[in-house]
Amino acid sequence: MALEFGLNGRKEITDKCRQYFESAFPEREFIPGQSYIPVSTKVMDADDMEHLIEASLDMWLTAGRFANEFEAQFNKLFQRGPKALLVNSGSSANLVAISALGEPELKNIGFRPLERGDEVITVAAGFPTTVNPIFQNGWKPVFVDVDIKTLNAVTDKIKEAKTDRTRAVVLAHTLGNPYRSDELAKWCEEENLMLVEDCCDALGAKVNGQPVGSYGQYATTSFYPAHHITMGEGGAVLSANATLKKVAESLRDWGRDCWCEPGKDNTCKKRFCWKLGDLPEGYDHKYVYSRIGYNLKVTDMQAAVGVSQLKKLEKFVAKRRENYSYLTKGIGSSKFLSEFIQPVVATENTEPSWFGLPLVLSEKLNREKLVSDLEQKKIGTRLVFAGNLTKQPAYKNADYSVVGELTNTDRVMNHAFWIGVHPAIDPQRMDYMLESLESSIAEQLK
Repeated sequence: MALEFGLNGRKEITDKCRQYFESAFPEREFIPGQSYIPVSTKVMDADDMEHLIEASLDMWLTAGRFANEFEAQFNKLFQRGPKALLVNSGSSANLVAISALGEPELKNIGFRPLERGDEVITVAAGFPTTVNPIFQNGWKPVFVDVDIKTLNAVTDKIKEAKTDRTRAVVLAHTLGNPYRSDELAKWCEEENLMLVEDCCDALGAKVNGQPVGSYGQYATTSFYPAHHITMGEGGAVLSANATLKKVAESLRDWGRDCWCEPGKDNTCKKRFCWKLGDLPEGYDHKYVYSRIGYNLKVTDMQAAVGVSQLKKLEKFVAKRRENYSYLTKGIGSSKFLSEFIQPVVATENTEPSWFGLPLVLSEKLNREKLVSDLEQKKIGTRLVFAGNLTKQPAYKNADYSVVGELTNTDRVMNHAFWIGVHPAIDPQRMDYMLESLESSIAEQLK
């Protein structure tokens, strides 16, 4: 009787939650100039809420059945072997993946682990947490410039930056526009370098017909509300093989040597039979630590929302591409806008999954005045993250080097910004965005 009541009660709760969602979060009328158009936002439905409640009713709290389901499903998107590893943010995913480049097990797969002072090629035109783990591990970032048309580094510039101390390349696919990770992965293999693809802004993008994240030794993604799918906070690390996955999993889970999932014991069947380090023989394997790690796991409530969101990914990506096309056509068809605005274009032989629409302005325009005007007209804007990391106060005394001039990086810092293309934006909103761009620029040029 108690079991029957529990099952019936559970369904009643989730049914009520679906009804609540529909009444509490109705679609709101868009009123130009009054309704704010955010540059990024989550797109949620009743299925997401039902999954969240389902997980909370389990009262498991830490990673559990929904995390396992998400990791198995997510991995298939990237055509990789070992299952994905969920972490609590995209920044944590970068921390785990990049920190793993210094672990001794890399010798077993033919790479020399990074040592203090080794160099990692990257770009300064991006988000800090793509680069921060390089500094935090005592390695040296080597910054190269980007192509102003795509906002990505090009393979030739990366090749020019290689020295005898270069051990890895770490790059993000900027705002969902991929760089040529196929070309870069081939070169890295020839030079015995590690490649980490930061795909936090590019979920669903492809290079040469394959998903971004399927080329490097590690790939990372983010599920922050601004991103392609969300679980509130969250991210994932994808590994090219079982050795890399084992290292990343240990770093995520306190640095422990044990690989049991939360709530599980003695998966290895030798829990009290190990002799590791200088510990006494038989020391409980659950409390043996083979590296200096963290606790970066997710809750099962987060993972449950991710399972629901993952079913909508293809639709979300298609809508982002559609909105990018609508806005760029609108800019291109206006002689006025096309004279003063250069939308970023897709890298050759790629299919972007646009996080936003990056725009590079003519030097005749004052960007700060333009974005201020757009915000006053209720249109969300963002700069291209840090602009030029070498100009940021946090890196004033940091140990890095620059190869060549960061001319385009500075142009990004001074003349670029982006607007939204997320699935909640429709033609009515985009028409208003285009009209507002025209009127704000016209006012500025008077």
